[in-house]
Order: sequence, then structure tokens, then C-alpha cells
Amino acid sequence: MITEKTILPHKALFNENGDIETHKRKMIGGNTTNLNDFNNMKYSWASDWYRQAMNNFWIPEEINMTTDVQDYRKLSASEKTAYDKILSFLIFLDSIQTANLPYIGEYITANEINLCLTIQAYQEAIHSQSYGYMLDSICSPEERTNILYQWRDDEHLLARNKFIGESENFKNTYNGIANYILEGVYFYSGFMFFYNLGRNGKMPGSVQEIRYINRDENTHLWLFKKMILELQNEEPELFTEEKVAVYKDMIKTGVEQEIAWGKYVLGENIPGLTMQMVEDYIKYLGNLRSTALNFGKLYDGYDEEPESMKWVSEYSDPNAIKTDFFEAKPSAYSKASVIDDDLDDL
Repeated sequence: MITEKTILPHKALFNENGDIETHKRKMIGGNTTNLNDFNNMKYSWASDWYRQAMNNFWIPEEINMTTDVQDYRKLSASEKTAYDKILSFLIFLDSIQTANLPYIGEYITANEINLCLTIQAYQEAIHSQSYGYMLDSICSPEERTNILYQWRDDEHLLARNKFIGESENFKNTYNGIANYILEGVYFYSGFMFFYNLGRNGKMPGSVQEIRYINRDENTHLWLFKKMILELQNEEPELFTEEKVAVYKDMIKTGVEQEIAWGKYVLGENIPGLTMQMVEDYIKYLGNLRSTALNFGKLYDGYDEEPESMKWVSEYSDPNAIKTDFFEAKPSAYSKASVIDDDLDDL
């Protein structure tokens, strides 16, 4: 029996005595050979996800940042501060995911899931490359370094990064929930700020980079949702009423931290955004994420996407990212629609 205190062993690089029968395969705690077999998969949805993720290939440098170079210098002091701090935080999130996903894979004993995690780690690296390209395009090397390492001088940002780093360091179910929160709450509220710039006619290149990143993160969120739902079936001891209460509290803590972060970096100083709008949206996301895992909602009165924030899902709609933002032609790097529109499904 696996419990939240079980220390799972590292998989052998090759296990000659591993099970090859599909019906014996398990998400965690299985006896895997550690060999990839594309023709025999227990979790058919993993195959669909893998092929979808492969079709989401894109190149950050092909997005035109010319307008952003001028726009960045014209942002208000509050907008520029928010841009810099939110981008610094997003760089941290993608960096820690790139590093942490192989660590998670060491404990996953279903080879098809590990194939997906490998593609996700690659995509997280592409996202880090995108943020670097954005900064290289709009600011000097010195400014770029200051933004990248802003946590050195910003205690609030440092506290956020340390909390998330510690949350991701568990060797049990909490790690999966922490990843789900990262993918489903922390990224999305950051994206919201960039979409608000876009609807105000500012920083179109940055907005398009974020849209592509958002599309990838939709699929990452879907992947972790499916992994957790499978664990509920395979390891029910990890999802007793008492443990679910802990997981819900983790999600709620993530929501509250994100709201506090919004107050810090946005406040009431960003045209088109108020803190009430931000708080309503993030609580809505919290409910969406919790109910998707069958944990129940966290907040009463936040069951529907706030009317004042409908524009967020319009910008982030993954099925709409099929055209080059500047040349209005089909993009070679958007070959298929996503499995689900996660803002509706999750």
C-alpha cells in the first residue's frame, strides 16, 4: 500500500525483471522495465497528449518584437514595474519546471507518462528561451540581468520563489498537487496581465509569445489533471477525506498567494484592471482547478468566469492560435487544436 509517507524508490535505468504486461502498469510504485513502448500503452490519453504536444512546436524568435521595443519605453511606471516583475516570476516558474519534471519522472513507473513529461520539460525550456528573447529584444543586457534576477532585491518575489521551490520538493502526492497549482494558477494570472496590455494595444509581440506559452501550459495542466485522476483510481489511500482536505488547502493557499502577488505588482495602477477583477478571476480559477480534481469548490459565488474578465479566455483560447499575429497567414507551428479547452474543462 502506498501512502503519502511512502518513500518511492528510484527506478532502475534498466530492469530486466520488470513487467511488460500493460495491465500490470501503474502510475507510481510499478515494476517497470523503464523501456519506451509506443505500441502498448495502458493510458491511451497519454498517446493523444504526446502527439498533440509534438504538434505544438513553435520558434520564439519568429515572433516580431519590433513594436514592443518602442512600446516598452512608453509604458507607465506601474506597467513597466509589473511587466518586469511578472516576467521575472514567469522565468522562475518555467525554469523550476524544467528542472523538476525529470525529478518527478524518476518516480513515475508508466513509460508513456514519462514520455509526456519529457516533452513538457522541453517545452518549458522553450518558454524560458522565449522570455530571454523578449528581454533581449526590448532592453539592454544590464536591464535584462536585473529583471532575470530581480528576486535578489525584491523580498516579496524571493519569498514567492522559495515557497514554490519548497512545495515542489516533496517526494509524494503533494508534488503532483503543487505542480498542478503551478500550472493552473500561478501561470494564468501572470498571463492575464499581458493580455490586458494587448487589449490596450500595447506590446503585441510579448502578447503573442505569451499566447503560445499559454497554449502549451493548457496541455501541461491537462496532463497533470489526468495523472492525478488516474492516481485517485489506482491509489485511493492517497485521497481519503482527510488528505483531500490538505490538497484543497494547498490550492486555496496558492490562490491566496496569487491574489497577494497581484496586489503587490498590479494594485490599482494598471489601466483596464482593478484588484477586484483580479481577485474574482483568481478565485474562479481556484474553484475550476479544485472541482476538476473532484475536490469540490473553494469559494462560494465564483463558479462562473467573471463577466469583467471574459477577454482573458478570448486571448488565451488555444484553438484560436492558428494565424501569424503580424502577417495573417497560417502558422506552420500550430498544426492541431488542443485536446480540451482547459479554461472551460478544468
